[in-house]
Amino acid sequence: MAECGASGSGSSGDSLDKSITLPPDEIFRNLENAKRFAIDIGGSLTKLAYYSTVQHKVARVRSFESSGRDTEQDHEPPYEISVQEEVTARLHFVKFENTYIEACLDFIKDHLVNTETKVIQATGGGAYKFKDLIEEKLRLKVDKEDVMTCLIKGCNFVLRNIPHEAFAYQKDSDPEFRFQTNHPDIFPYLLVNIGSGVSIVKVETEDRFEWVGGSSIGGGTFWGLGALLTKTKKFDELLHLASKGQHTSVDMLVRDVYGGAHQTLGLSGDLIASSFGKSAAADKEFSKEDMAKSLLHMISNDIGQLACLYAKLHCLDRVYFGGFFIRGHPVTMRTITYSINFFSKGEVQALFLRHEGYLGAIGAFLKGAEQDNPNQYSWGENYAGSSGLMSSSPELCPTQRFDLLEMDRLERPLANLPLLLDPSSYVPDTVDLTDDALARKYWLTCFEEALDGVVKRAVASQPGSVDAAERAEKFRQKYWRKLQTLRHQPFAYGTLTVRSLLDTREHCLNEFNFPDPYSKVKQKENGVALKCFPRVIRCLDALGWEERQLALVKGLLAGNVFDWGAKAVSDVLESDPQFGFEEAKSKLQERPWLVDSYGKWLQRLKGPPHKCALIFADNSGIDVILGVFPFVRELLSRGTEVILACNSGPALNDVTYCESLIVAERIAAMDPVVHSALKEERLLLMQTGSSSPCLDLSRLDKGLAVLVRERGADLVVIEGMGRAVHTNYYAALRCESLKLAVIKNSWLAERLGGRLFSVIFKYEVPAE
Repeated sequence: MAECGASGSGSSGDSLDKSITLPPDEIFRNLENAKRFAIDIGGSLTKLAYYSTVQHKVARVRSFESSGRDTEQDHEPPYEISVQEEVTARLHFVKFENTYIEACLDFIKDHLVNTETKVIQATGGGAYKFKDLIEEKLRLKVDKEDVMTCLIKGCNFVLRNIPHEAFAYQKDSDPEFRFQTNHPDIFPYLLVNIGSGVSIVKVETEDRFEWVGGSSIGGGTFWGLGALLTKTKKFDELLHLASKGQHTSVDMLVRDVYGGAHQTLGLSGDLIASSFGKSAAADKEFSKEDMAKSLLHMISNDIGQLACLYAKLHCLDRVYFGGFFIRGHPVTMRTITYSINFFSKGEVQALFLRHEGYLGAIGAFLKGAEQDNPNQYSWGENYAGSSGLMSSSPELCPTQRFDLLEMDRLERPLANLPLLLDPSSYVPDTVDLTDDALARKYWLTCFEEALDGVVKRAVASQPGSVDAAERAEKFRQKYWRKLQTLRHQPFAYGTLTVRSLLDTREHCLNEFNFPDPYSKVKQKENGVALKCFPRVIRCLDALGWEERQLALVKGLLAGNVFDWGAKAVSDVLESDPQFGFEEAKSKLQERPWLVDSYGKWLQRLKGPPHKCALIFADNSGIDVILGVFPFVRELLSRGTEVILACNSGPALNDVTYCESLIVAERIAAMDPVVHSALKEERLLLMQTGSSSPCLDLSRLDKGLAVLVRERGADLVVIEGMGRAVHTNYYAALRCESLKLAVIKNSWLAERLGGRLFSVIFKYEVPAE
């Protein structure tokens, strides 16, 4: 996506420049296209939200027939590619300390160009304090919104749209964050908002919630008593003191009261019997650190017990904590987690949110945008423009004071695949790199080493652009910084996986206007493969039935070798342009394969045909044309309907939905089976809603999900390393499934017990 940050100058911008490390136009990005604003001002932090339009380049494909050009010439590609400008919607959220509010408002005022609104929605206590300043600086009327309503709306939004939003904190784990799988139904839940006091809200639906309880003992209590005890006035400094303290020197423990007899009571001697209990009898001075730690434990335990009691009263097991008291501080999350776990005996889990600081601002924005019905869309986090959880590591950014979140509006609403056995327990990714330190080190290094090749490919994809090399270098720097952040904080964007590393790279490429670096490679390979299609079909049709089934599967696997995202393959394709379908077959592991369910699959084919097969395609060229389409053709001949699902947008050399339409049209002109199936709608081409080399079956195009249900799909075929190995290898479905891939990475092959070009052919039947 385009880098559209404002670049003006002026006294306010200069003053802002001096106080922060990032240039202001990298913080308030796309500000000149901002249409609507909201703001949430707390006691120490301001959270600004604005909606803007982003203009960026997209690669479009169009058949020559529709443009009147002849495609019968051998040297002609099968379609033409054009790069067009497209406008999409993006939500920006910026969090900063209140000390910067005037300079930030000045900068915004100087760079507003196309705003449509005359009103700014505001929430939080500071909305009253700074009302006059905001109206004076921005010339927008402040419309104050209810704090709790905004928090709930914001919480619902992030839980619905950000897959790894919620996490549990586990003190002794490395790392401590354990991200949760998003439940398809986010309701009901308990939200415990810890500000100056504590508010506890039961949320039942999008619009139905009620305040069920609270306490006057909250963050303000910790801050106030802490200031009296330690003479420390700043909240974060107080927490820093607490992180260094030992509460046992101040608190009276169970063993201090009962001695060894505590065991007969079934209590741990380390439990706190009385907060600050030792201070009454002791003559010594207590350190600031120990007093702060004792105070933090006292208040956190009280809040945890209160939350636990309300959760049990209302039969809720999901409790989310938010508010300025949390703010991602490990020591706070640790004490609340311990308290909840202790008082509930492990039945209730304390959950925290990656973006809890933005809930009010998001909710205020949604309140102001209700006429646009933003909840009818699906949104996705833009990793290229978001800071990530605690991702300002001291080594990388020692004085970073601004935190950013960007959400892109997706073209189509997303939904679960109806065939998932249990959507609430579905985890797309096979390996959690946050947990697996060895795998994490390997894959981060792998992506770093591949960066030069990606930059080279990006520049080569735009030979007519004078600034392609400069933009590619900016891409390199941004993605490299992301990788270094993930080395220090692998939890920055949720669970770290190969999928998230690939998606972050795609986001960064889009950021610098490289929408489809492999478009010309795909165009050429599709053209070559289409010319080979009739010969491949003739050879298959000449085989006996059983021999043909194995040849079709080998064709699928051989096609899957052609993956430009795998270095072992891209090196071969660049050094040997003649490497083709037959050469790929010779690379395949001989049977028995690494995972080999082919015998079971063959027996199943001797039975009745499937009603409808859903096939997720992988690569363009030989893969989809000579591997997938012959397999599709065989299923059609058996009487099985087929839904062929391809990426909505580009990623590596994966086939896109638009490319698949042209490819299918060209194949139909050569093959009567495909032609009649398309005409009779027994073969349907659909888009997945994804622009990733991997596949998340919980976030699919809603139209595809509806069609799968309507057609009664009873077979799912997932091909490719990204879709069937990095993701979905363990996905449990309610119908038969085929997961097949060729392992094109030596390290991964060795880890799985195989070698380079080992074969995965996994046929699964759900238990009765």
